[in-house]
Amino acid sequence: MVPGLALCGGLTLAGLALHAIPALASTGVSPLVFALLCGIVVGNLPIVSRHAKTLSPGLHIATKKLLRLGIILFGLSITLQQILGLGWSVVFLDILVITAVMSSGYFIGTRWLGLDRDTALLTSAGSAICGAAAVLATESMIKARPAATAMAVATVVLFGSLAMLVYPLLYPMTGMHEGLFGIYIGSTIHEVAQVVAAGEAVGPDALANALIVKLMRVMMLVPFLLLLPKLWAMRARTDGDERESGGSMTIPWFALGFIAMAGINSTGEIPATLHTSMSTLGSVALTMAMAGLGVETRIDRLRSLGMKPFLLALILFALLMVGGFGANLLLMG
Repeated sequence: MVPGLALCGGLTLAGLALHAIPALASTGVSPLVFALLCGIVVGNLPIVSRHAKTLSPGLHIATKKLLRLGIILFGLSITLQQILGLGWSVVFLDILVITAVMSSGYFIGTRWLGLDRDTALLTSAGSAICGAAAVLATESMIKARPAATAMAVATVVLFGSLAMLVYPLLYPMTGMHEGLFGIYIGSTIHEVAQVVAAGEAVGPDALANALIVKLMRVMMLVPFLLLLPKLWAMRARTDGDERESGGSMTIPWFALGFIAMAGINSTGEIPATLHTSMSTLGSVALTMAMAGLGVETRIDRLRSLGMKPFLLALILFALLMVGGFGANLLLMG
């Protein structure tokens, strides 16, 4: 556990150091992104690959537990008044995005690209809802083949990371105000950590709205998982697949923790020193999670998975970016 966490800690310091360089700080790129890029470089070094088993427990804690801790504590930066202020249009926007991406991805993957049902569904769920977390939660429900799970995780990490880097560059060209662009980020980027990095690179208003909208998407994982076994069984009978489904459901409790922290912050009763300390702890936890995500992004693994899953993920990435932009302007603009 210690070696992996120590590596993430070192990469976090490297990300902070790079962000402190005036020429790099002026680009607006956050320490989270620098930590991710450092992680990708280090993670693909031969010496790190040789010690993968030693590093794995610490990396798991960073990318799972520290990420959730960071998201929960980020709730201290937001009030319930901000959440309610976005209105029901945001809920409808998230439902529209999830429904469009899930249905399009499954149809394109199975009918046009000839992918198996598992890979098409897992890749679509990861793109539509919350990245690797949605892939793993869906996998537990449909008992997917391990290869399909690995492919889906790789694609959502790749294109979610690409979105995280591209969206801040697009911001000046869209004509959106910062808050609206944050809603666009939250409703269309794959992973929570990637949403945080992209939102922070744009600005504080964008980050706040992006995380609120994204966490609404994350919480929609619960009704999706409740509906999935019955829908999957119906589709299995149609396609002649007799495998059972209905594994244990993963509930995104950290999203509820985020709401709880926002509720506490809304009272204004937290002492300033404690508030600052907890917010700083949350930022460090998120940066370490981003570093761990970078270390686990291995170029050789991505290359060995074949092209069709990546083609599907690319199509869904374009649908999220272009279709999501139109949906945001229509519903929120």
